Amino acid sequence: MNNITVVDHPLIQHKLTIMRDQETSTASFRRLLREIAHLLCYEVTRDLQLETKTIRTPMEEMQAPTLKGKKLVFASILRAGNGLLEGMLDLVPAARVAHIGLYRDHDTLQPVEYYFKAPSDIADRFIIVVDPMLATANSAIAAIDRLKGRGANNLRFLCLLAAPEGIAAFNKAHPDVPVFTAAVDSHLNDKGYIVPGLGDAGDRMYGTR
Repeated sequence: MNNITVVDHPLIQHKLTIMRDQETSTASFRRLLREIAHLLCYEVTRDLQLETKTIRTPMEEMQAPTLKGKKLVFASILRAGNGLLEGMLDLVPAARVAHIGLYRDHDTLQPVEYYFKAPSDIADRFIIVVDPMLATANSAIAAIDRLKGRGANNLRFLCLLAAPEGIAAFNKAHPDVPVFTAAVDSHLNDKGYIVPGLGDAGDRMYGTR
């Protein structure tokens, strides 16, 4: 599997195990997703560019590092993407946010767009697209297509779980977009769900069916 980073930190793996358990409550699932988002955010932003500026500490003046360039964008694939988005905004509260509303047709497994709102200058910004599951990858591909159509050219995709089939499809469609995930599971079932997975992330996060 090319162009993919599996963030296998022990804390992430421990929290993910709790999330997989079907007995985990909605409140705990939501909290754990936010906590894992913090940890994944460190990795996906590891190589952000820095520059220095002059500041004065209580002791003396110094040249101190600060993020370079325009503020980055977190693009959430609704609705489940907001679970990761909230955790990432905890760490980067000044980030811009894009929302891409997609739902999966349960018969065709193809994405249907119902909402899109993004900063007008996304062509000039670094964008991290977030969605907990990279299953068939149809929604992720559609989201990246939409952003590229608006001029975006510096993108990464961040998810909680991925399936080999989804990774292959995503890499074929967007080989220039790196994927970051906490785990790569076994396969997809005939309904397009990740196995062993954790079920429908949106339903478990919001207590719906």
